[in-house]
Amino acid sequence: MGKQWQAIALHITNRTKMDQRISLRAAQVRSYQTEGFLIIENVLSEEEVDAFVAHQESCGNDAELGLLTHTVDPLWKHIAHHPNVAGVAAQLLEGRPRIVQSMYLPKKAGEDLLGTAFHQDTRYLPTEPNTLMGCWIAMSDTGPDNGGLCVAPGSHLAEMRPTHLTSGEEHHRWTHKHLMRDRQGKEWNQEMYAFEIDGIEDDSLTPLEVRKCGAVFFTGLTIHGSYANRSVTRDRVSFAVHYVKDGSWVFRADVQETVAVTGDFLDGLQ
Repeated sequence: MGKQWQAIALHITNRTKMDQRISLRAAQVRSYQTEGFLIIENVLSEEEVDAFVAHQESCGNDAELGLLTHTVDPLWKHIAHHPNVAGVAAQLLEGRPRIVQSMYLPKKAGEDLLGTAFHQDTRYLPTEPNTLMGCWIAMSDTGPDNGGLCVAPGSHLAEMRPTHLTSGEEHHRWTHKHLMRDRQGKEWNQEMYAFEIDGIEDDSLTPLEVRKCGAVFFTGLTIHGSYANRSVTRDRVSFAVHYVKDGSWVFRADVQETVAVTGDFLDGLQ
């Protein structure tokens, strides 16, 4: 990563003031607990989003370390540790969050004609206890027409749903074996695939409109996914971070070394 981007990251960090940090209302926390997701506007500034997207467009995949890019790239790290991202996660988790993984998720207009099948993240990232949560940040205006996020409200209150491998006709299709490891050091291989919830009904899904700089926080059991970008003019650009509460064990070996969130906004949390 070039020095210019390190300078931008430092500049943005220095502009983050205490009075800009988001403090959730009790009603928002209750909504998250009931619905399984919460939309927060303006978790990032336009400057932060534009700098990040420009950085990604300039470096492509050269600076990435897969799901762990937040450990080597200052701009990825800035967002993953951001007071309005990790800080909201801490309030919803009621404890100190640790970063599991991060992902840049662009869908180009007229090019990305596949969606992400409806799934529960806990299938991909089993943890004990299950405190897994995701934050999906809109880095462009997003909605149903350009591949925006869809959720099934309240789906986190039921048991884990059975799944099947997606057909690949409308969604990305893949399979992969992951090394798993428990707290005692026992290891095994577990096959994972592009999970799709069995018998998902369209009327149970809510397409979300999330404006640039806004974010959706959701539990690891909340059913969610996205359709293809059918727009010919509007790219859909997003960034996702997954957290667990400090003390949770992540079984997947490739993301097991979680990163503690840092910042004085965590003072007082257990």
